[in-house]
Amino acid sequence: MVHVLGTQNSIFNQYISEIRDINIQKDSMRFRRNLERMGEIIAYEISKTLKYEMLEVTTSLGIASVSVPAQQPVIATILRAGLPLHQGILNYFDKGQNAFISAYRKHHKDGSFDIQVEYMASPELTDKILILSDPMLATGSSMVLTYQALINRGVPAHTHIVSLIASSEGLEYAKKHLPQNVTLWVGAIDEELTAQSYIVPGLGDAGDLAFGVKI
Repeated sequence: MVHVLGTQNSIFNQYISEIRDINIQKDSMRFRRNLERMGEIIAYEISKTLKYEMLEVTTSLGIASVSVPAQQPVIATILRAGLPLHQGILNYFDKGQNAFISAYRKHHKDGSFDIQVEYMASPELTDKILILSDPMLATGSSMVLTYQALINRGVPAHTHIVSLIASSEGLEYAKKHLPQNVTLWVGAIDEELTAQSYIVPGLGDAGDLAFGVKI
């Protein structure tokens, strides 16, 4: 299942417009904060899909019954671009465990590249709810390889994959190579993917915009 939040009229679309805007992008703190805000909005939407249980809470005047999530999700992200988005999700699921994984493009002289996964820190995932985030879903291969690496820690009961901007090609690749118990949440879908696998119009390199140009 795929949810596209940008097709609805909400404040979410303002943040989509700002992370794309080359003038607003010059403010890296605002860029990071917008990623965080969007993570919070998507976390709220994901929370509606969880299982709930009744909890009795003692107030100063009596007992109140409240419906709360029966299980906190494990929140995972791909370093480094995913950190602000991850923080937004963590702001809402503040009791959840966390997982971090590195996945990057290793370029070759002929212009091709492979996706390399080198580092992972994750709790046990068996039968848990997993939320895996990365701002961009270009070819989809990084996300699929990251998911495959994570399930070495156990197969989640359900996985929510969060990307703010996805290419239509990358989205189809992810749908084809991920199991049925995965839900995709995206902000917007762009049709074009260049020969170098950059999304157009996209927004550029989310990691560089958030944290500075790498060498």
